[in-house]
Amino acid sequence: MEISVFIREYAPLAGEAGRAFRIDPVVILAQAAIETGWGESTLCREYHNFFGITAYGLPNVWWTGRWTELSPRSLRFRIYPDDKCSFMDYCRLLRSAYPRAADMSANPTAFAKEIAYSPYISEVNGDNREAYRKLIVQLCRKISSQLSIVNQKGGQMPSLSSTVN
Repeated sequence: MEISVFIREYAPLAGEAGRAFRIDPVVILAQAAIETGWGESTLCREYHNFFGITAYGLPNVWWTGRWTELSPRSLRFRIYPDDKCSFMDYCRLLRSAYPRAADMSANPTAFAKEIAYSPYISEVNGDNREAYRKLIVQLCRKISSQLSIVNQKGGQMPSLSSTVN
């Protein structure tokens, strides 16, 4: 999916979830972009899971308890009924399990460091924490820039007031 299409499509969901949980929508979009390859992953296209959230824990308002395995030896991942539930459950998880990161979300550089070096990232899967941190910051800049372009052209993007240091 083109970056501009991804942002146009999912910025409203990031804005709604961000308002509900007091998390900057730009960092929400950045993590969704990383975890889905800008909306191309099987996990997001078929199962509405935009954040690679595994099927641990109890069902909640946004997750019914359904899960999938993408391969015989893969982790179990949450299946969501729709995209909105994925965005809301991600923000619920951030706010409850990683409150420090959530509180830092208005500063993507600080947020990126906090989340990249937290248990949210699994190095078992080959993730590189420093590369992940840098990528979040880079994508926040790209998303903020794209949102500015869309807004200048008269698009109806939500107001996302995030500054990237």
